Amino acid sequence: MRLPTSTLGLLAGLLPLLAPGPCQASHDSPPSYIHRWAGVEIFDTTAGYALPVYVHRDRLYVAGEPGHRYELRINNRSEERLLAVTSVDGVNVITGKTADEQQSGYVLDRWSGVEVEGWRKNLDEVATFYFTRLSDSYAARTGRPQNVGVIGVAVFQERRACCRHHPFSERENSASSPAAPTAKSEAQAADEYSPRQERGRLGTGHGERETSPAQYVDFERASSAPVETIVIYYDSKKNLMARGVIPKAERYAGQDRPNPFPNGSFVPDP
Repeated sequence: MRLPTSTLGLLAGLLPLLAPGPCQASHDSPPSYIHRWAGVEIFDTTAGYALPVYVHRDRLYVAGEPGHRYELRINNRSEERLLAVTSVDGVNVITGKTADEQQSGYVLDRWSGVEVEGWRKNLDEVATFYFTRLSDSYAARTGRPQNVGVIGVAVFQERRACCRHHPFSERENSASSPAAPTAKSEAQAADEYSPRQERGRLGTGHGERETSPAQYVDFERASSAPVETIVIYYDSKKNLMARGVIPKAERYAGQDRPNPFPNGSFVPDP
């Protein structure tokens, strides 16, 4: 039985966001990749733009460019403080430990966001994120290559001062826990990497140190389970195209494409 606990979170580089206006309520359940409490954007700082997100079999994917630096932009879409426990390649971005939802995270003020530029080294610096080959990734270099290629943000609400702790029953815990693994379907098996693709997979490296001030703050979770978990998979564009994640219509993107006006002249004889 796990009780809600007080977490020593980090407050770093908060960015003010505009609160969204009222929207029309929907009677249909939103897809699992639509997130209510927080949003996560992967921003390629080398190229200067947010990576487009592809939805494939109800999962989110982005295509990274080897050698490019990137940062995570996490925004709070609610009117209360949130805790964002963040992992890259199965490693907590603050502590460097194998990720667990109960670990430290970044605290987001209401209607605000934070830029997570890299692996936190201390309260003043981070080692920047960059896309690299799997063997050069921080996770692989520290002996943990099993979960390279995924970014996760577990979002927790803050316990209100008026409320008291209530132990969770085993039934409540099981209801809020992820479903047990089931046998792989043919579609899931086809979506996994082949040995050839495995060699070309992308990971996240431990880059140069960069200034990124932060400070400790107290945050008491309203529950032991996250209110929302955001998962984004990433790989090279070539691998995502091979797996059918990137639509055929976009396969020319970033490559040489036919030019309708390559040369202005009159029509010659063939």
